[in-house]
Amino acid sequence: MTAPGGWDTGPMTDSVILDVWCELQCPDCHRALDDVRALRARFGDRLDIRLRHFPLEKHKHAFAAAQAAEEAAEQGQAWPYVEAVLARTAELGERGEAVLLDVARELGLDAEEFDTALIDGRHILIVDADQAEGKAIGVTGTPTYVIDGERLDGGKSQEGLRARIEEIADRLLSADGA
Repeated sequence: MTAPGGWDTGPMTDSVILDVWCELQCPDCHRALDDVRALRARFGDRLDIRLRHFPLEKHKHAFAAAQAAEEAAEQGQAWPYVEAVLARTAELGERGEAVLLDVARELGLDAEEFDTALIDGRHILIVDADQAEGKAIGVTGTPTYVIDGERLDGGKSQEGLRARIEEIADRLLSADGA
């Protein structure tokens, strides 16, 4: 099943949803990727990990990066694109949107379409909606995780967060018999 914005959400039955409020110029989000990968490896399709955009004002290229991630989703490479951009947060800060286009090319995506999408703003509403929802539930920084209504702030420290997410997911999956 595909969520708004083209993110593959996996099967919608018998899975637990983990929203990851992220911004692609955030070094903390880059460090959190190891936890996201470990959660994917442990739970597979039983944990539906959804990237939610929360660009921070202090990172001037984060909003464009969020839009570019949505274009990557449209082109079928959402998570590979996100991971590749997060691996280059410092370079994104220095070189700006050129990095977003470079990553698209490196992944074999249509970089011209990325450039057009950034100019015409076709994905702005998705990014704005994510950010508004994040603010409404109390997200103030990134990464922030939400699972079963519990908000876990990873912006200060990732310490213990993966274990807490695993504990909640295990409880929910055992309760559902999944």
